[in-house]
Amino acid sequence: MRRLFTRRFALLALLTVVLAGLATVGTWAVADAAGWSPAPRPGTARYGPATGDGDDGPGGYGPGGYGPGGMMGGFGPGGYGPGGMMGGGYWLSGDGRRVGSMEAARQRAQQFADRLGLRAGEVMQFSNGFYVELNTPGGSGATEVLVDPSNGAVGVEYGPAMMWNTRYGMHGGGGDAPVKVSAERAVTLAQRWLDDQRPGMSAAEPEPFPGYYTLHTLRDGKIVGMLSVNATTGAVWYHTWHGAYQAMSDE
Repeated sequence: MRRLFTRRFALLALLTVVLAGLATVGTWAVADAAGWSPAPRPGTARYGPATGDGDDGPGGYGPGGYGPGGMMGGFGPGGYGPGGMMGGGYWLSGDGRRVGSMEAARQRAQQFADRLGLRAGEVMQFSNGFYVELNTPGGSGATEVLVDPSNGAVGVEYGPAMMWNTRYGMHGGGGDAPVKVSAERAVTLAQRWLDDQRPGMSAAEPEPFPGYYTLHTLRDGKIVGMLSVNATTGAVWYHTWHGAYQAMSDE
C-alpha cells in the first residue's frame, strides 16, 4: 500500500509541476487588446492553470481535480514543506480509522499541523472529504490541507496551497513573493472569473495565505465551493476537487 501511495504521489507531483510550467508561459491565458477576455469553458483542452496580470488578467483555471481514484488518491509520503521542496513533512499517513465528523477531521489535521507549529482552524466538509485551514499561532492563514475520510490521511491541498504557497508549498523557502494584488482586487478578479465561468455565483471575503488568497464561492448567499487568487499574478484557480459542499465549522 505504501508503494502504491508513493507512485500516486509521484504522478501527482509530476502533473502539478508540468501544469505550473505551462502556466508560467501563459499557455492557457486568453487576453484581448484590452488585456482580458473570457476564458475557455471547463472541460476544454485549453482549460488549466494559467497566469494573469494582477490588474488585467483573468488568471488561471484549475483542472478537473488531482489525485487518481478520488480526493486523496494522489497523496503519498512526500516531504514538501517550509524551507524548500524537501524541507519538511508534507503528508501524514492515515491511521486506518474512518473520519466521519468535522471534529475528527480537525483532530487529524492538528496532528499534521503540530509538525509545523501551526493550529487547525476552519473545517469544511464536502462530499469528497474534509478541508481544513491551518493558521499560525497569531491567527494568520498559513496553508490548507485535505483529510481523507476513509483513513484519516492528511496532506497539503493540491492546487494553490501546493503550487502558490510561498512558505509551505512546493516552492516555499525562497522568501515571500511581492504582493501586487490587494484583497479588494482579488475579490474583483474572482468575481470576474465567476461571472464568466460560474454565472450566478459570487465571491465572498478573501482569506490571505502566503502568496495567494482563498475565497468561498456563494450562490444565493450560501457557500457552494471555493477558489484562490494568486497575490502576485492575479491568477484564479477554482477548487474543483472538493465535490458538493455540506457543512462548515469555525474554530
